[in-house]
Amino acid sequence: MTIQKLLGIDLPIIQAPMAGVQGSAMAVAVSNAGGLGSLPCAMLTPDALRSELQTITAQTTRPYNVNFFCHVPPVPDATREAAWRTALAPYYAEFGIDPASVPAGGGRTPFNAEAADLLETFKPPVVSFHFGLPSPALLARVKAWGAKVLSSATTVAEARWLEAHGADAIIAQGLEAGGHRGMFLSEDLTTQSGTMALLPQVVRAVRVPVIAAGGIADARGVRAALALGAAGVQVGTSYLLCPEATTTALHRAALQSDRTEHTMLTTLLTGRPARGMANRLMRELGPLNDAAPAFPLAGAATLPLKTAAEQQGRDDFSTLWSGQNASGCQDIPAAELTRALAGVSPT
Repeated sequence: MTIQKLLGIDLPIIQAPMAGVQGSAMAVAVSNAGGLGSLPCAMLTPDALRSELQTITAQTTRPYNVNFFCHVPPVPDATREAAWRTALAPYYAEFGIDPASVPAGGGRTPFNAEAADLLETFKPPVVSFHFGLPSPALLARVKAWGAKVLSSATTVAEARWLEAHGADAIIAQGLEAGGHRGMFLSEDLTTQSGTMALLPQVVRAVRVPVIAAGGIADARGVRAALALGAAGVQVGTSYLLCPEATTTALHRAALQSDRTEHTMLTTLLTGRPARGMANRLMRELGPLNDAAPAFPLAGAATLPLKTAAEQQGRDDFSTLWSGQNASGCQDIPAAELTRALAGVSPT
């Protein structure tokens, strides 16, 4: 089955949900262009989520996607937190920040009953998840209003698990992809494959439609993924320079420089492996330093450093998410980019 038929869209293009760099404006633009626009919800309060959904439903009648994380919140580890603060101590001193003033914990909330209650009012046609799937009871609630469920797999084993547990389509996330790895059955990074190696294996392993993600930046990449059996593609990095994105000026500048030629997987900024352009913290502490607390606790301690550095025009501690192929980044409207990815000529 094509992704167009499954999701009710015109083009086989899904805009990747990108928390922190986009909101409803991006989702609306892509959906109205015939693709599937996505709203990242993991960092939104209930009030903010309600407001964004009201905006989307007021501005489009086309299908759209809401995306949530479904990680298990970790038990805080005082020893690990202390080690992390020790590693960051020189930076606190440099910026005149009192470590005692920096709160621990916080971050992203996994999909829960409160979110399901709120979504039920709007009945979004597509709901996607990162880090597996929510509990069977919560998943049943999502499906009860007719939503199609997508989730990311980074290995064949994860794809089979998602199919067995109710996913309607699977996003095969290659190692090239920017942002968080969707891995959930293993923390072993040696299990991770590139998109064009992972995609055909997942297509053979499952019966549900497979969406390719990671390193796809233009119409040629889309055609290649479809030729390998993908029912559609998910693209994120290419949208980061669109006017609808809320990408910061520092992030935009980095995306237009040669820094995109070297991205890293890092756990320093959130506690889970995620791909982005190198910053000072990653270079000096090592991108996968074991001192970083478990996801999503690591980010609380670096947030004041990020804020202080950005006030000086520096991205030393910023989250500069980017995939390995940023060649498709263009400062053009998201609708235009969506049609270009699908190979549709400008009108």
